[in-house]
Amino acid sequence: MAVRREFIKSLAAATGAFTFLPFTNSLFAKEAERKSHRFQALHPDEAMTDDDFWGWVKEQYTVSPNLLNLNNGGVSPQPKVVQDAHIRFYQFCNEAPSYYMWRTLDEGREALRGKLAELAGCDAEELAINRNATEGLNTVIFGLNLKAGDEVVLTKQDYPNMINAWKQREKRDGIKLVWLNLNLPEENDDAIVQQYVKAFTSRTKIVHVTHLINWTGQFLPIRKIADEAHKRGIEVIADGAHSFAHTDFKIPDLGCDYFATSLHKWLCAPFGSGMLWIKKDKIKNIWALLSNNEPDGTDIRKFESLGTRSFASEMAIGNAVDFQNVIGSKRKEDRLRYLTDYWNSRVSDLKRVSFLQPKNKQFYCAISNIAIEGMKPGDVAGTLHSKYKIHTVGIDWENIHGVRVTPHVYTSTKDLDRLIAAIRSMAV
Repeated sequence: MAVRREFIKSLAAATGAFTFLPFTNSLFAKEAERKSHRFQALHPDEAMTDDDFWGWVKEQYTVSPNLLNLNNGGVSPQPKVVQDAHIRFYQFCNEAPSYYMWRTLDEGREALRGKLAELAGCDAEELAINRNATEGLNTVIFGLNLKAGDEVVLTKQDYPNMINAWKQREKRDGIKLVWLNLNLPEENDDAIVQQYVKAFTSRTKIVHVTHLINWTGQFLPIRKIADEAHKRGIEVIADGAHSFAHTDFKIPDLGCDYFATSLHKWLCAPFGSGMLWIKKDKIKNIWALLSNNEPDGTDIRKFESLGTRSFASEMAIGNAVDFQNVIGSKRKEDRLRYLTDYWNSRVSDLKRVSFLQPKNKQFYCAISNIAIEGMKPGDVAGTLHSKYKIHTVGIDWENIHGVRVTPHVYTSTKDLDRLIAAIRSMAV
């Protein structure tokens, strides 16, 4: 009991990169801090390929040795220290659920909010903790005060759940959806921005922008789009499901008004964890999706009225943030792009292989999409799985037809050599 009470008190007062790890696994926390100090002292070029550190990172995951998981873009595994924290908190809650959930773990949310805000580079009072990007974006989409005839600009390459949410508002409220059909890859910022600008009219109220297109790994120039939108009094919603904890950025720097992400993707937090960011002066304009005593109030916590939820899952997010800090956001981004370049460069000479992601480093990171001439995407993914035990996903969506490949920090170059050999044998 004393240890548990001390845990919550310590979280409330804790600062720095590692605050959750010491209270759930003190030995690992000390080891991680030593590893991190040595790693951060390396030159960036050395850090990208430091086998000692990245081998240690790989050891922290419990992924299958039999199936090579290269679909981390769907959902990522958690390092063991996150899994263990989740289990410990879950068992703790089961000792006396209503007491330990509502009177103990619930008190740790503010410390967690602050920790996520530090990683995101935002004010903690702008950040709500929820279950995924879909929930966060639906909160905004259905909470906006829009009326019949108001226009929303979006693309056919946006995520289906978001497209369906907007179609529901269109059907229910009579708003007008203005569609763009992006021809990807595209490495000209101005060309992308102008497609959005040309769609803006005096009736445009919202532009919905996917920061990182999940189908191909293409980053969109969201800040430039947002700047053009704001000149015209248009608000900007950013779908950051695949960008947060994947590359190094701070949410306010994107220039958007609303942002949501899933933490179970690139942050490797427990499944079903996410967060919603709303610019402080915009909070009052968004109605709470679920019931709240002040659904039109100014407190970001109005979006956390979820009823009973998994407190164990929520609190274990803190361990995932600590693990992210062990690596560092910029060095994680560098490593992920290095892994992409590693395997891309070793199959780029194959005439039957084409890439659907950009070549310019500012437009991509860990997500690739390739096509093999003469094979359907589903057949390529199926062969990789059945013959080579490599898990990817075939994409057939609008004008995008290929196989998405997404390594993560626990993926080694040896793992990717297995992928390279498989592609070369399939594309001869």
